[in-house]
Amino acid sequence: MTGLRWGILATGGIAHAFARDLRVVGMDLIAVGSRSQASADAFAAEFDIPRAHPSYEALAADPEVDIVYVSTPHPMHFENAMLALEKNTHVLVEKPFTLNAAEAAQIRDLAAAKGLLAMEAMWTRYLPHMVRIREILASGVLGEVRAVIADHSQKITDDPHHRLNAPELGGGALLDLGIYPISFTWDVLGAPSTVQASARFTSTGVDAQVATVFGYDREALATTLSTSVSAGANTATVLGTEARIDIDSVWHSPTSFRVVAPDGAVLESYESDVGGRGMQYQALAAERLVAEGNLAGDILPIDETVAIMGTLDEIRRQIGLVYPGGR
Repeated sequence: MTGLRWGILATGGIAHAFARDLRVVGMDLIAVGSRSQASADAFAAEFDIPRAHPSYEALAADPEVDIVYVSTPHPMHFENAMLALEKNTHVLVEKPFTLNAAEAAQIRDLAAAKGLLAMEAMWTRYLPHMVRIREILASGVLGEVRAVIADHSQKITDDPHHRLNAPELGGGALLDLGIYPISFTWDVLGAPSTVQASARFTSTGVDAQVATVFGYDREALATTLSTSVSAGANTATVLGTEARIDIDSVWHSPTSFRVVAPDGAVLESYESDVGGRGMQYQALAAERLVAEGNLAGDILPIDETVAIMGTLDEIRRQIGLVYPGGR
């Protein structure tokens, strides 16, 4: 490891989860920045962080911080990531990386110009069970992959003031929930050649349900469903001509899976054994990439992050979803 010194930008729920997991593996979390000194001090006290800043600008300017984890609401990711990069600090940016592909490309280009890492915090990609699934796919035991099926379905509050129901905060099922199965289909099958999407909206104007069908030149299909109004199975399946992978609930968190032959024989069973929530694996990957000098990334390259944002842009175009300010 490089021994990078971490700072956390914002102090919401996801920041708490990330900080806990950094502490699980003893990573060097040295600073936090919030919009108020009181909030920064409370977070710092909870996680024994020595440096508490009353603004994001102060955190980004802290010369002791090597890498910043950006955990603000979606519309602020672009501004906050650019702020840190301008101060010559690496960034790990919560998913979705930005609101659109154009913003993602600007972050990528600035990071490249400055010789810095800009990485999407799609933590699922880095979990041990997903690492093993990629090994199985590469081994060819599934034969030709013909389909991916995945859902991310939760029953979330219908409070119109909640972040997930607020268009101005990038609320809705697509960016909060759909990013998981859509990124998973990219991980397994790569870029789709065709995209079809359908959605239903709430009274506040955010997408409550989004269904997608992706087509691929290699005779494969992928289907995803994301909904914030119903609790679903939250499972995923990869179908091959010689076998399939059944990933248990909740498939995008540390879980179990089986490789199953067409006759029902179980060829492999996997059980996750992960300390904490599992967000530490993406942070460990970020440190490894910096140590290797591989600032373009590998498990989720920054170019792929930008391209996935382009797929989300196309889905939004098809379902008529535009965020305030035309973003």
